[in-house]
Amino acid sequence: MRCAAVLVAHLVCVGSLAAQDVVFRSPDDSVAVTGRFVAFDGENATVAADTGLVTFRADGMTCDGAECPDLVEYVPSLRMTGAARMGDLLLPALIDVYARDNGWTVREDALGFQLYSSDGALVFEVSITVATPEDAFSNFVRHEADALLSVRELRAMELQIAAEAGLGRLDLSRQMRILALDALVPVTSATSGLRSISLADLTAELAGTSSEFEVHLRTDIDGQIQGFEDQFMRPFGLALDQPDASHDSFDALLESVAGAANGLTLVPFGKTRNTQPLALTGPCGLRSDARFLTMKTEDYLLTFPMFIYLPQRRRHPQIVDFLDWLRSPSAQLVIRRAGFVDLTAVPIPLSDQGDRLANAIVNAGSEVPLTELQRMMRLLSPRVRMSSTFRFEPGSTRLDGQSRSNVMQLAQAIRDGRFGGRELMLVGFSDGRGLALANRDLSSARAEAVRLDLTRALGGTFPENVEIDTAAFGEALPMACDDTIWGQQTNRRVELWVRDVP
Repeated sequence: MRCAAVLVAHLVCVGSLAAQDVVFRSPDDSVAVTGRFVAFDGENATVAADTGLVTFRADGMTCDGAECPDLVEYVPSLRMTGAARMGDLLLPALIDVYARDNGWTVREDALGFQLYSSDGALVFEVSITVATPEDAFSNFVRHEADALLSVRELRAMELQIAAEAGLGRLDLSRQMRILALDALVPVTSATSGLRSISLADLTAELAGTSSEFEVHLRTDIDGQIQGFEDQFMRPFGLALDQPDASHDSFDALLESVAGAANGLTLVPFGKTRNTQPLALTGPCGLRSDARFLTMKTEDYLLTFPMFIYLPQRRRHPQIVDFLDWLRSPSAQLVIRRAGFVDLTAVPIPLSDQGDRLANAIVNAGSEVPLTELQRMMRLLSPRVRMSSTFRFEPGSTRLDGQSRSNVMQLAQAIRDGRFGGRELMLVGFSDGRGLALANRDLSSARAEAVRLDLTRALGGTFPENVEIDTAAFGEALPMACDDTIWGQQTNRRVELWVRDVP
């Protein structure tokens, strides 16, 4: 057996190979790399060796093994795994339109999607494996997939495992992309007469600490329900209880809830069918429904982004092009048509916000004087609110996942010239805990933090034809009740308002 020196101080013995292993060799046999082939970006190959991931220049090297890529006529391949709501419903439609935008055709078989150019050449392959959150994550950290599709944010332990597996920091914007927005909606029977429920009552029912409802859930608890549990139950010592009734199909679940006098479950946005959707309410009387705009603005509390997690490595230009296209206007249209909420910022004129403003002003903090409300209206009335809203992780000044994506999306829109000749104003708001003056200072600091994040996303400077400013009004415009932690979290936000430059 002959051992060859390997790049990056790795030593690999070339002997009998595992069935899936390949060996890359330099022309003079002075360098050999053995492992499972993971990726090729057109210049650099990555293999999973016994000692970890190894990336090296493949130019001039030969490859032995059944899984060797064709380095000369290489067809880039993107392997995706994860949530059915993304892999079965959304990605196939996006792949089809991506091919059409490029003048290509798509063929689909059991192995995935093959994209062919107009001259019949195979130019790109995409495979999608639908799996449970646990199985998909396991495939991803074993480098058996190039992208993880998830309808919940990864947990701290999962982030640590991924980092130890050489995947990098999956919570960074460059490795965590949001494809679209979805939501969970509490529903009951249409004949129940109930039209709303508090989040506290909802979590108590799902935890089994209250029994006013007959709780129904799927037997295969999916990622969205896990996300709900992670965000709204576990931080408060609660966990999902064994439901009163479990169902192995979505149709059976909805039929049971619709037929029960007091049935209760959570379903994805747009899948309520013949059940009665319930608005979320708080002790102060403010309520929130799952609607297109409330999900876009993240004002609806049970909004859940759909994530694409990517490993820390160079990608083939074709894969980069596809991933970048997913943020394009064409892709956003596909997302809307598929029944999800896209990431495009849309205008919300002040005239369309009557209920929001009336409810919020009624519930404004007692220390907020009329003059402050008048100042706010004078500043906002000549402007239009955009749906892009920025919120922060609990107890942190770091933007949450959806907001980090909003920063990147807004930066791209600015680069594309969609805000040329306009003034952007980032307006900070806070919850009502503490003194009003201190809260206004906090909301001002948050608005400034978003401005700095946006500036960094633009490479340090704004285009000359785009102006940006910040303002802050503290607790003057609450969107949810401050009596709950969730309501406080909703109220701590930065909104984007724009107007044409005078």
